[in-house]
Amino acid sequence: MSSDQKNAFFAIVLSGMILFGWQYYFAPTPQAPKDGVAAVAETAQSIPSSTLAQAPKAEDGPIEPVAQSESIKLVGATLGLTFTNDLKVLSVDSKKATFDFLSIVEAPQAFQLELAPEGQKFAQVIFTTVEQTETRWVGESAQYGFRAELDVSSADFVNFKITAKAPFKYRYVFNTNVKKLENGQERNFSYYDTSLNHLSIGDDSLADASVHWAGIDFNYHLFGVSFAQAQGLVVKSLPEGKMQLFPNYTVEKLDFDLVYLVKEYNYLTSLGRYLKHAVDFGFWGFFAELILRGLQFFYKLVPNYGIAIILLTFLVRLITFPLQYKSFVSMKKMQIIQPELTKIREKFKDDPMRLQKESMDLFKRSGANPVSGCLPLIAQLPVFFAFYKVLYSAVELVNAPFYGWLVDLSNKDPYFVLPLLMTAAMFLQQKLTPTTVTDPVQKKVFMFMPIIFGFIMKDLPSGLSLYILTSTLLAIGQQMLVFKISGKSEKPVVV
Repeated sequence: MSSDQKNAFFAIVLSGMILFGWQYYFAPTPQAPKDGVAAVAETAQSIPSSTLAQAPKAEDGPIEPVAQSESIKLVGATLGLTFTNDLKVLSVDSKKATFDFLSIVEAPQAFQLELAPEGQKFAQVIFTTVEQTETRWVGESAQYGFRAELDVSSADFVNFKITAKAPFKYRYVFNTNVKKLENGQERNFSYYDTSLNHLSIGDDSLADASVHWAGIDFNYHLFGVSFAQAQGLVVKSLPEGKMQLFPNYTVEKLDFDLVYLVKEYNYLTSLGRYLKHAVDFGFWGFFAELILRGLQFFYKLVPNYGIAIILLTFLVRLITFPLQYKSFVSMKKMQIIQPELTKIREKFKDDPMRLQKESMDLFKRSGANPVSGCLPLIAQLPVFFAFYKVLYSAVELVNAPFYGWLVDLSNKDPYFVLPLLMTAAMFLQQKLTPTTVTDPVQKKVFMFMPIIFGFIMKDLPSGLSLYILTSTLLAIGQQMLVFKISGKSEKPVVV
């Protein structure tokens, strides 16, 4: 591989290191919410459509408690809801979730629907029960003229319906705390309009969006509000660890759904409402979905996601082998002509034009292409980053064991065996790869690259380390095979 090829390869791998390192080690840490925030209602905002920067109106001040609320529980076939009669959600039980609700939201009142009659302040609206069954509750507030109906009979959604005798204002309020797990899973507020948006807990921000869904996103789970049709809402994140969503207009009725579920891609896709985008595949979404479908296919054949990763990696290497073959052959040819190339560089070092001409003539006579070794690396970037996003985001790997000590491919290798094996495999690949690099500084940089990469990978999901280890070993096998075949036919170029 020529110096230009090595530099291109170094740039590509360095880009990958920056992606991993920045996301995991250097991404800004959100501010922690202030003490006592769970007990304090926040200032409501009524923002004119002409601007989002206008200060809130005085009449939309803090909510004043007027009565003691009481707890109510509804239980359906797949959903359960515990809430208060002033519309604070205390807990959601769902058979579509893997983890306990409170471990995901980590707040005693993670969601509240706040109401205010037109022209009045937001107040604590206490509803009196007028009808209740196991799955449905109806309450009325004679003081403010509201009627609320909550229903958990659906298999997927908790439905809220609010009506009033006159137009009213409303806002959805989410409350949670900052948390980041060892595997990099970080709690944040998320919403989807035309793209997926993440808000760090404790940020102070304001945005106007056509919202399809919004809520708390953490550890492969989503708790939030979902709409059959997109709603034009202001999305406000507060330093105290809250997110508010509210319109710039009043309404006469309100109909929305609460969701609490594990972010399993197929299930979210079946629900529609753009909920599948809660699985963050990032820029390489198209390739990532193909990778996920491939993992699911192999899992049906062999019910072990570790084996599925290995089989899919083998398939990807097989599909890209024609490009790899050209790359390996180019490496071999570049190695063969290296002595002549060195002579030309030395002979014409003071004549750049002649140096370029003679070098190109040598490449043409030998059939070597200094660029062809880089093109397969660039072509594989979408696959590499798509694999990274799938293995980092796919809930299929949560609690998915491989063998032995690897009991959860979504978490890091507890004994760092895979990162160490991956680092060793990268060293071996370096030793077997022909090199034209003579600069001692470049040699040292390339020597330390596997160590740096292994250090970055040590705390990332073990499924990702398994993929890179498998891909590296397969690349070594392909490279040795091509070199063996091409070595029998290739001869030094006669200049």
